[in-house]
Amino acid sequence: MSSDSSRKIQVPDELKEVLLQFSISFLVEQPPDVIDYAVEYFTKLQSERPSGGHTDISTDDQLSVNSQDADAEPPVMASSRRKSVFAEAYDPEADDDDDGATAVFPKTDEQRARLVESVKNVLLFRSLEKEQMNQVLDAMFERKVQPGDYIIRQGDDGDNFYVIESGVYKVYINDKHINTYNHTGLFGELALLYNMPRAATVQAETSGLLWAMDRQTFRRILLKSAFRKRKMYEELLNSVPMLKALQNYERMNLADALVSKSYDNGERIIKQGDAADGMYFIEEGTVSVRMDQDDAEVEISQLGKGQYFGELALVTHRPRAASVYATGGVVKLAFLDTEAFERIMGFLTDVLKRNIVIYEQMFTDMARRNTNL
Repeated sequence: MSSDSSRKIQVPDELKEVLLQFSISFLVEQPPDVIDYAVEYFTKLQSERPSGGHTDISTDDQLSVNSQDADAEPPVMASSRRKSVFAEAYDPEADDDDDGATAVFPKTDEQRARLVESVKNVLLFRSLEKEQMNQVLDAMFERKVQPGDYIIRQGDDGDNFYVIESGVYKVYINDKHINTYNHTGLFGELALLYNMPRAATVQAETSGLLWAMDRQTFRRILLKSAFRKRKMYEELLNSVPMLKALQNYERMNLADALVSKSYDNGERIIKQGDAADGMYFIEEGTVSVRMDQDDAEVEISQLGKGQYFGELALVTHRPRAASVYATGGVVKLAFLDTEAFERIMGFLTDVLKRNIVIYEQMFTDMARRNTNL
């Protein structure tokens, strides 16, 4: 190890992502044994990992640490003496309190806009729907600081997460300066998930303004959102006959990979001829599938809740064969991107290819009808 005190490394993005996603999965599923669950989780994660791939996540929430403290902020999974992930138990399934009692701290439009910009790439916030994200922003409270103020101290219990609006802040580990925030950034985010002591000290170099949120508030929003999303998508996926071949854990992985999207009546979802970027499952509403015929679009079918579309272009690696539009009001869809499709549903390719025959017959019948007109 180098004796140069200025030498520093960064906690890898991939490590943060893996540990955060594992913790969320663990807290949602509540398995009886954390070690057994961890072995199963990471073994499966390794088997599903695409060769040469890596996860692209934000670097805004990195904390620079020196090499001797590189394992301080993320929890060390190998230790059997490690504390529980949370000191206070929280069961999202048992929490049916929907009265919107989350604290609200008023902000001007300008302040809120700056907050949105500051937190838009925070990994923890990415799975939240718009409503939950608004709750997060509402619950953040202002903290003004003066030069010399300690925001967090190494070894203290983690309580709040901070987003910097203004000011200069220095980060110390074992009294060694390892990083500086200049009027932007965020820190303390891991305290929202892990019951671990602070890995570093952060001290204000100048006067400044921070926005903070307590761990309990965000944990409740995050875990409840993740739990509801999984339950909703599991019910949707259970209604898709093609997915009956999936094992339960595969269906849960698929549910976690889905992203909600909404389209207004008449809005185009996919366009004939475009490259495929994923497939769609219909949560609510109906869609119209149309093909170009003689300079006009002709409807070939309508699809409703529990049905899916867009998979054929992924299987055949060809451009979209038809356009799809939302009809009859707002349509809610669950989107599965190409990478997740290949990772989770690759073995269903033969099932999906059989659909090609059905679609080709549909196109042939449509052409025959148009010829007879």
